[in-house]
Amino acid sequence: MKIYNKQQISTAARLNHDALRAVEEGFVALGRGEVSMPPVLSMNITESNGDMTGEVDIKTAHIKGNERFAIKVSTGFFNNPALGLPSLSGLMVLFSARTGVVDSVLFDEGYLTDLRTALAGALAAKYLSREDSHSVAVIGAGLQAELQVAALTLVRGIDQVHLYARNPERMAAYQQRMSEHHGLEVILHDSARSACAKADIVVTTTPSTEPVLHWADLKPGTHVTAMGSDNSHKQELESTILDQADFMVVDRRSQSESIGELHHFPGEFHGQVHELGDLIARQHYLRTDPAQITVCDLSGTGVQDTAIANYTAGRLSAAV
Repeated sequence: MKIYNKQQISTAARLNHDALRAVEEGFVALGRGEVSMPPVLSMNITESNGDMTGEVDIKTAHIKGNERFAIKVSTGFFNNPALGLPSLSGLMVLFSARTGVVDSVLFDEGYLTDLRTALAGALAAKYLSREDSHSVAVIGAGLQAELQVAALTLVRGIDQVHLYARNPERMAAYQQRMSEHHGLEVILHDSARSACAKADIVVTTTPSTEPVLHWADLKPGTHVTAMGSDNSHKQELESTILDQADFMVVDRRSQSESIGELHHFPGEFHGQVHELGDLIARQHYLRTDPAQITVCDLSGTGVQDTAIANYTAGRLSAAV
């Protein structure tokens, strides 16, 4: 059994086209029905006064033909920044698909979850946004807000970033990081609607429990990726967005209905719902008109974790 720390892992796996291809291949397998993936096991942590302090998610999947499968334990404690700690942490354990013996432990402290989440957002934009998209509006100013934009540059010529978040200090810090790390200018806004006004792509990256984006905020031709709703109490999109969009896409429908944006839709959702893996496997691009509005709800799947863990373990082994 091999044990790797975050420094080793972050050196082996980076936000690049190779990692994007690995996650894309995972989605292809999911779309072809070549993945065994149980529902997410999720637990909320509360103090004695009833206020939620954090959450724990366990995700896993086996991709047919892969020699290893991963089980990922991820924690989210969103008050941690006030303590000088990251919001997310966790690890991934890889097992042999032939013997069940532990192959390796990737003590990534949430790094690979951040990476595969950003790459999934890039894939959503690749298949759903207009090819000429060059501007993005980001709602939220945390690490994932940074990584989502960085990943988008792998598939679209992003040269303009618009940001809205509730905390002005975090917005200013985000603006500085994006300039220093990615050479991108960030325009700060005082509302989501203002940030979306000139954006081709909108990404919501918050742990919000009520909508941060509304139908009236969106202009024709926009693609929306919502990646913050990964627990039944979270919601980033006004339900009208799901109902009025030209195309509604999810990473896994059953998961979106239990912990994602579809979970909050009042009554039964009667519109057509596409799964991202199916679209990628068939190389099917839904958009037929530049004015169409597309939405993708990403609640995060176990197949993404197995895909990125296998990719990383392979690179770590090759480096020895």
